[in-house]
Amino acid sequence: MTKLNHFTKTHRLLHWLAAMAMGVLFITGFLRMTWMAKKTVVETMETQLPQANLQKEEMVGVAKSLLKPMWEYHEIAAYIMLGLLTARIVYMLVKGIRFPNPLASQVSIKERLQGVIYLLFYIFVSMATITGFYLMWGDGTYKEPMEAIHKWGLYWFPIFIFLHIVGIVIGELTDKKGIVSKMIGGE
Repeated sequence: MTKLNHFTKTHRLLHWLAAMAMGVLFITGFLRMTWMAKKTVVETMETQLPQANLQKEEMVGVAKSLLKPMWEYHEIAAYIMLGLLTARIVYMLVKGIRFPNPLASQVSIKERLQGVIYLLFYIFVSMATITGFYLMWGDGTYKEPMEAIHKWGLYWFPIFIFLHIVGIVIGELTDKKGIVSKMIGGE
């Protein structure tokens, strides 16, 4: 199998669509867990609308109604990400594209680190996908642990983006000059 020497239109399209889908997933997930959390919305209604005399159940219903459109974007982006992840794996297998094997003895430390990061990326995206779809379709038996694992994405996603940018900078400064322009515009 060969390593990727250039970025085809298909490769670039899969990369940038996945980046956008992951951005939507991160933003909607972040909002759902912080400023737009059901608990936060209910507490805001309690403090800002005391004269409304709403019951707790009514406020939860209002909060769910407010959050529903945002959460629909999260679910749509999840389906898109699942399709893109599948397409990327199939594309890599068909094209023979491989990231560096972190266990191979003949790879440099830089390539070993790159391989570990790619491997972790695919593991974490797969975990987020599996747990997210379990939360949508599962019977609820494992809801709490699946939800906890799913929420890890709020932590690993920014770390991955940071490592990705660091890797790009290192590549641009060493043996992969022009990698950014090739990923944007091709060869």
